[in-house]
Amino acid sequence: MKGTKIASVAHKKLDTEAMKKRKAEADLKKKEKAIKTAGAPKRPPTAFFIFMADFRKSYKENFPDNKSVAVVGKAGGEKWKAMSESEKAPYVGKAAKLKAEYEKTKEEHSQKPVNVEAAKSDDSEVHDDAEQQASS
Repeated sequence: MKGTKIASVAHKKLDTEAMKKRKAEADLKKKEKAIKTAGAPKRPPTAFFIFMADFRKSYKENFPDNKSVAVVGKAGGEKWKAMSESEKAPYVGKAAKLKAEYEKTKEEHSQKPVNVEAAKSDDSEVHDDAEQQASS
């Protein structure tokens, strides 16, 4: 007589302490990564993004009724791919110039001593001064 076969699945017990430890380590890494220095320079746009800034203006003039950002982005991407290297050269040059300036300001910023606690207290003092002036 044939009966139904029951497949047994072995369940592994979860080690809650190990999971908590891993989660705590991951959270710590996220916090370390999230801390940014105040006043750090922003990265410059790439050649494509510089091109897109110009392209959006011209596209909006040619198609004023278009409200879709996706359509503009897709059209810009297609045009960028179709452009030759000589047509891209002005945008690549601007991007290189902006990147050089960024590297210079980044270097200057990294040489400054950063005191996170002082920056926080300076912000709160400015905020407190503004409140006192507003209440007067």
